[in-house]
Amino acid sequence: MSERLRFGLMDPLGDLLGGVRAHTAAFCQATLDPPWGLRIVDRAPLALAAPLRGQAWVVPDEGEPTLLRTGDVAIVQGPQPYTVADDPGTCPDVFVHPENRLMTADGFDITADTKTRTLAARLGGPGDGATLLASGTYQVSGSVSGRLLAALPRVVHVEREHVQSSIMDLLSAEVERDEPGQQVVLDRLLDLALVAALRGWFARPAADPPGWYRAHGDPLVGAALRIMHDDPARSWTVASLAAATGASRAAFARRFTTLVGQPPMTYLTQWRLDLAAGALRDTDATIASIARQVGYANAFAFTVAFKRERGSTPQQFRR
Repeated sequence: MSERLRFGLMDPLGDLLGGVRAHTAAFCQATLDPPWGLRIVDRAPLALAAPLRGQAWVVPDEGEPTLLRTGDVAIVQGPQPYTVADDPGTCPDVFVHPENRLMTADGFDITADTKTRTLAARLGGPGDGATLLASGTYQVSGSVSGRLLAALPRVVHVEREHVQSSIMDLLSAEVERDEPGQQVVLDRLLDLALVAALRGWFARPAADPPGWYRAHGDPLVGAALRIMHDDPARSWTVASLAAATGASRAAFARRFTTLVGQPPMTYLTQWRLDLAAGALRDTDATIASIARQVGYANAFAFTVAFKRERGSTPQQFRR
């Protein structure tokens, strides 16, 4: 096997989502009859909520409530608790704990009273005003994914018209089935729902996406980002990146800095060290091996760069 690792999916968003995965058995579709309120205390680092029928409010402990109408999607960053309810003033009557364990406000575990295999729960009666709410949680690992989360507000609200995908309809249909492999399908659909929602949010007319996302669509800078992400270990220079994209060195450096918000070599260094931090945490690879995988000639050069940017040595970071 080649020593060089292929980290990327050939675009920045794909790479940043590499450490975000739907959490198995944590998909829930609930029918909720007003008044209803769910207090989310599962400490999930990232969650998705979407009313497939009716509406819901996402109410963080700090910040303004967000109204979700049918077809809208919200991405909520944890692990701090928050409330999802029919109205911002409704007191929660059900508390959602890790692994979708459901407790009433007075401490009774009602998880067994729901259809826990796919967690399609009915909380309240099937009234005309009932909301059908789909939700799921994600595991997040790595400094790479942390870069994505840092670009997002606590609650990302994507209106229906900006979610150009039928993923939520597929999720709704799948949860009603009882077929082999259902959980795998739900997890994959939930991953796709997150991608569709983020695409929609970044593409909104009023969006202010980070430079690396805006630059992806540029024929010059986007190409440079893709080759850096695809092969971070290569001995890139501004000149070689410019040549690979068919531009002059000065024009390339100027355009990259304008669109991304930092010079090419600064971006590449930070990307390499993000990858290295993930490898230090998630693997048993040696410091020297990780150094080579992210483009450093030896462990000494890597250690110097890592400490300069991160404030600790790779060994200290790993401990």
